[in-house]
Amino acid sequence: MRFISTSGRSPPADLREALFRGLAPDGGLYLPEALRPLPGKLLSGLRGAPFPGTAFTVATHLLEGALPAPELERVVGEALDFPIPLVSLTDRVYVLELFHGPTCAFKDVGARFMARLIARYRARDDPPLTMLVATSGDTGGAVAHAFFDLPGTRVVVLYPEGKVSPLQERQFTTLGGNVTALAVAGTFDDCQRLVKQAFADPDLRHLRLTSANSINIGRLLPQIFYYFHAWAQLPETPPELILSVPSGNLGNLTAGLMAKRLGLPVTKFVAATNLNDVVPEYLATGIFTPRASVATLSTAMDVGNPSNFPRMLSLYGGDVDRMREDVDGHAYTDDQTRAMLARAYADWGYLLDPHSTVACLGLAQAMSDRAHATGVFLATAHPAKFAEVVEPRIGRKLELPARLAACLGWEPHVARVGNTLEELKALLRWS
Repeated sequence: MRFISTSGRSPPADLREALFRGLAPDGGLYLPEALRPLPGKLLSGLRGAPFPGTAFTVATHLLEGALPAPELERVVGEALDFPIPLVSLTDRVYVLELFHGPTCAFKDVGARFMARLIARYRARDDPPLTMLVATSGDTGGAVAHAFFDLPGTRVVVLYPEGKVSPLQERQFTTLGGNVTALAVAGTFDDCQRLVKQAFADPDLRHLRLTSANSINIGRLLPQIFYYFHAWAQLPETPPELILSVPSGNLGNLTAGLMAKRLGLPVTKFVAATNLNDVVPEYLATGIFTPRASVATLSTAMDVGNPSNFPRMLSLYGGDVDRMREDVDGHAYTDDQTRAMLARAYADWGYLLDPHSTVACLGLAQAMSDRAHATGVFLATAHPAKFAEVVEPRIGRKLELPARLAACLGWEPHVARVGNTLEELKALLRWS
């Protein structure tokens, strides 16, 4: 398996090169050079299989021998050792619960898989790696926990001060050790810009910077696995399948579109966003207009210039009409999110976090004129991580999972930084 840059000006890289570089030398994002569909027999054999089995089968096909089978099986087994249930809400509506990992967020899938790939590929005498991570919420906690105490790595998490939930912030500010948290005076887009500028700065090359955001193909590839798992757990193959994805930085949606190229039998994806609607706008107008993000209840999706959009463009050759065949885009307000969150609890007794609620809204809209479709939306975070939003809508207190409650008793350690590269460079050299 080789990986090519979306910018098209760098030579292809193997998995190890793409993993350790993060960005391609030309500043582009890595994509698999080819996405060959799973053979029909292999695909049908996934039906009813447990998640690690599905992940191993898809990874073996996708990576084409990049790792020996026993080593790949060990990476999958160690990284994906938690359940991902598909829950039925009605006879046609399902939710894929991606929040049963250590940090109660879907990012655990990609972060843990990537950390174990890094450990597998890193030689004992290699100089240390610096994992530079921008987070709008869950990525910081997932990456910090996945790489915590991993020899030869340090993690630097940049997050917009005051713009992630208190519980999310605690998950990556309380670990210490090889994890440094930097509170940036600005937005997530500022954090993401600083990460990209740091990669391009020759003064920082000695730090061996790489990314653990979905910028890094090692974070993105394992997200493909759970799309196949969702389809494989349905009671039967539906005539039409719609998948609704809460969309911010677009890594999750891009992974789904790659799964479709690999043969996933899905009719349509929904890019469900909050008021940061640059992708629905692009699908409606054919014009991509990045802009400053606005604050919403679904904070992790407050992204005005999603970094994975070049990958989406590359998958469709820059043709918006081709993309429209596979993707619908819908945006929702905070008021709509609050109302749907309350309705899901009243009608189904089901608890949603605000991001998953946006996906639920997108699925409802997409299925409104498809009488024979089955729909799955992705639940990307445990509701208790957003208790301040959820509890007023359902009228009761939420129980905090033990793995979340633990970090509340730990002391946070945070350094503050402005949103300029020079300030970041000074802290990277010092920390």
